[in-house]
Amino acid sequence: MSGMNILSVASEIYPLIKTGGLADVAGALPGALARENMRVVTLVPGYPAVMAKLEKPTPAHRYDYFFGAPAQILAGKGCGLDLFVLDAAHLFARPGSPYLDPNGVDWADNGLRFAALARAGADVAKGPIPGFAPDLVHVHDWQAALTPAYLHYDGGSRPATIITVHNLAFQGGFPPTILGAIGLPGHAMNIDGVEYYGSVGYLKAGLQFADRITTVSPTYAREIMTPEGGMGLDGLLRKRADIVSGILNGIDDEVWNPATDIHLPQPFNSQRIDNRPRNKTILQKRMDLAPRPDAPLFGLVSRLSWQKGVDLLLEALPALVADGGQFAMLGSGEKALEDGFAEAARRHAGSVGCVFAYDEGLAHLIQGGADFLLVPSRFEPCGLTQLCALRYGAIPIVTRVGGLADTVVDANEAALSAGVATGLQFAPPNAVELAHAIRRAKALFQDDAATRRTRLNGMRADVSWRGPAKRYAQLYRELAGAPAAAAAAA
Repeated sequence: MSGMNILSVASEIYPLIKTGGLADVAGALPGALARENMRVVTLVPGYPAVMAKLEKPTPAHRYDYFFGAPAQILAGKGCGLDLFVLDAAHLFARPGSPYLDPNGVDWADNGLRFAALARAGADVAKGPIPGFAPDLVHVHDWQAALTPAYLHYDGGSRPATIITVHNLAFQGGFPPTILGAIGLPGHAMNIDGVEYYGSVGYLKAGLQFADRITTVSPTYAREIMTPEGGMGLDGLLRKRADIVSGILNGIDDEVWNPATDIHLPQPFNSQRIDNRPRNKTILQKRMDLAPRPDAPLFGLVSRLSWQKGVDLLLEALPALVADGGQFAMLGSGEKALEDGFAEAARRHAGSVGCVFAYDEGLAHLIQGGADFLLVPSRFEPCGLTQLCALRYGAIPIVTRVGGLADTVVDANEAALSAGVATGLQFAPPNAVELAHAIRRAKALFQDDAATRRTRLNGMRADVSWRGPAKRYAQLYRELAGAPAAAAAAA
């Protein structure tokens, strides 16, 4: 099959609207797939930030009444991306986060809002927009996961569907009373339909009815089929194991390019790695750290949450500092964790620096200036931070889980001897093992030749979207070449 039209349905897309890695994937994959002769058009909600950046919007489909009020689908471009935008002001014209109200609480009507996104996705999938008949529909996470369910219960011909799980922890469960309001039939409320422990499970519905299920790393694909990692959905995933696969994420290696990065005071690359230390000096100054080139500088760029394991780092921090290390942190999240790191910065002035915010420029500087990048997640579907770290020469220290295990080669004695190490792994995720990994990093830091070789190995690794895009394209072609069939009886 030659060129294909792909409809992507996602609740966020970088650089228009972003809260996490989902947006990065949704924003980068279309460009990577264009090199595979595939056109991707992404359907996203019409948040204010999206509407503000939508260029030359053209009405493509109108609804007289859609989940409470009139709405329309607009076609246009935004930041170079081909878009369909669900212009439903009563659902999406709200300030701030796509999911949370100004008090940081989920919008009470999130069930309706993202059912509307999926319903629109199913409508576009069936070809009502002139000039665009998708060969395949690719939906992302629970917010778009009802799309395959709508197509199933609508009946009739439809394109094949893929759902990608970026994080199984977020599942989208709503009371059964919502079923009528979102336009699904009563008989959908059963174990072979959308019912999930007495609720309407949006992610469960996508896993039930999509033709293929992907997640964002091979190891995570195996983990989610276990009781420990499946979060209640492992039984369904094991039942459908023959259509589950893991495809690693990549990063945009033009945005994340240390040779051209405008956020770095001193650009560098693997041929000019001796320029890198100047960024460390600038980072130390920016974070109020002592100007010590001989001190191993550990960075963290993360959401502050239990999943990310940053509480383990808080426990290990005194030992990190006592042994002469420095720590630079950028992130925000749970108040108790923010308070803990703020107290650590006060207690260890000159050795610990923290910024509680989202700052893209500082994120790049930490990647380009820190000696090591800490990613102590308890579970991690793929992770993008460690991919950026590899590209920027910040040796990653990661838990041996999910995509972290798949992307970092541990600097054990054999790997160092073979010259293939790119970082350090530890397991299980606890403060004792993390502290041990930090001690290993400090020992590595004392060996200039081994540190340089490990850093260069990471910088030369291909962490781009080229390989993943080829695997997605192969999957798309396989699916589009065969008639789409219902994923499961219902």
